[in-house]
Amino acid sequence: MEPPPDAWESAGPVDVPSMVRPYRLTSGRTDSGVHLPLEAPIRTVDIAPAQRWPGGDVRARILLLGKDSPSVAEIAAHLSLPLGVARVLIGDLVAEGYLRVHTTLGDSASADERRELIGRTLRGLRAL
Repeated sequence: MEPPPDAWESAGPVDVPSMVRPYRLTSGRTDSGVHLPLEAPIRTVDIAPAQRWPGGDVRARILLLGKDSPSVAEIAAHLSLPLGVARVLIGDLVAEGYLRVHTTLGDSASADERRELIGRTLRGLRAL
């Protein structure tokens, strides 16, 4: 009796592109040039340029999520995107004026600010 085929070998032609597809969204780029910490809250700009993508486009979906100020990591999780792909797409939208990155805590942050960030992070993780 033959051993079962390896999962990679048994992947049909439909399964293989799904592993590559997210990186097609970034044209193979892995860096957007915008500093995006995982915990950084992202917000859709109220006076953003007119959106040029259909509602199902991943960029349009990022802008929709951005109305609730999620973190970079939350956006990646909600859209089931690899974190690197989400960072590139978010960075592009920031550079084009659609999104704003809010700062996270610096070295001079108070203990209350740090506790609030931890609480917000935990609430976000529970929501996922």
